Amino acid sequence: MAVTPALRLLARAPVRVPIRKYATSIPAKAHHRVVIIGGGTAGVTAAAQLQRSLGLEKKDIAILDPAQTHHYQPGWTLVGSGLKSLDDVQRPLSQVIPEGVKHYPLRVSTLDPEKNAVKTSEGVDVSYDYLIVAPGLETNFGGISGLQEALQDPSSQVSSIYSEKTVEQVWRNIQAFKKGPAIFTQPAGIIKCAGAPQKIMWMALSQWQRDGVRDNIDISFATGGPTMFAVPKYSQVLDALRKERNVEGLFQNNLVAIDVKKKVATFKNLAEGAQGATVEKEFGFLHVVPPQKPWDWVAKSKIADSAGWVDVDKFTTQHNKYKNIFSIGDASSLPNSKTAAAITAQVPVMIDNLLATMAGKELKAAYDGYASCPLLTGHNELMLCEFKYGGVPKETFANILGGQETPRAAFYYLKKDIFVSIAGPEYYATPVIISS
Repeated sequence: MAVTPALRLLARAPVRVPIRKYATSIPAKAHHRVVIIGGGTAGVTAAAQLQRSLGLEKKDIAILDPAQTHHYQPGWTLVGSGLKSLDDVQRPLSQVIPEGVKHYPLRVSTLDPEKNAVKTSEGVDVSYDYLIVAPGLETNFGGISGLQEALQDPSSQVSSIYSEKTVEQVWRNIQAFKKGPAIFTQPAGIIKCAGAPQKIMWMALSQWQRDGVRDNIDISFATGGPTMFAVPKYSQVLDALRKERNVEGLFQNNLVAIDVKKKVATFKNLAEGAQGATVEKEFGFLHVVPPQKPWDWVAKSKIADSAGWVDVDKFTTQHNKYKNIFSIGDASSLPNSKTAAAITAQVPVMIDNLLATMAGKELKAAYDGYASCPLLTGHNELMLCEFKYGGVPKETFANILGGQETPRAAFYYLKKDIFVSIAGPEYYATPVIISS
């Protein structure tokens, strides 16, 4: 059996991590041996495991993040489906940053890798010996005309699981909708958790089936991509499921505008030969996944690649030019699915290579691109998609249960009751050893 992060989650024993307190004052300048940008899953996991590492003798670590609340974003699909409350999947950031790690509630504005310095919007300069860049990505709600206005109108029947500010409206809209056309969208390009746009669709369909109104609702899945999923093995099964459940597939159709008054969504056709033609579709219910992109201060910095992501080696996570900089998670150029499960595999590789860099040793740890997408396909069923670089499946339970392209109840409860319940301090602090 492959020893993957999914299996390790089941085997982890709880580790109690002391709750830290925020600093009462912030200096105009500061220096730390290791500075981590970002207090999300990637940043906090790196801080917690680095703090516990025996290989780091001088524990001088700082996190820069202006947020007060830490969100376990994989849980937002469950909130939008009515299976969890928002409080179940969020905690004060102070409760997930381990004791001994300095937290600066500051917003990064500029990176100066030549001087090993980070400048913040608040005017504080923080220098470093080593830098870990893990700020996530920007969910660009302004990238679709009319979307922000639609989300602010509770009567619009437009919602999105991609923000803590809008996710609760998704469940309210699902409950309220009884008849008419329902559209679920996925944008072209890179997004976090590429399976989530259809997870919420399958859960809505399942709920409408339970409510006895499914036959009154015409469901469409409009995606900027050419297939249901990037990994062929899972995509084939999902497309068969789409047809079996009578869901219209609008492939290579990218949402560009919403007119709430007319109840019309406008899509740009990305197919070859379409010359960017637009298509308008009426909706009664609309779930939108906005386009996503690197933060501007990352994209415009010297550490970014041509696409705006932090330019790192896809195996070592070390920056291709600045050897004292590493990056993991959504902000990195790692060419894999941007999921929390991917981070669990990236962090130990990065820590091993960071410590090797500090010691002047060869970097030996390698990330194979592992990512997981626990893809809900309805109540009591889930397809546990696990794969590595090249879209090659790397499945934990295949030798026991058979191929994981088959949705199973066991996988459903694994996500609903186990993966989410352990997303606290003990999760982030527990080291994960990468297998060959």
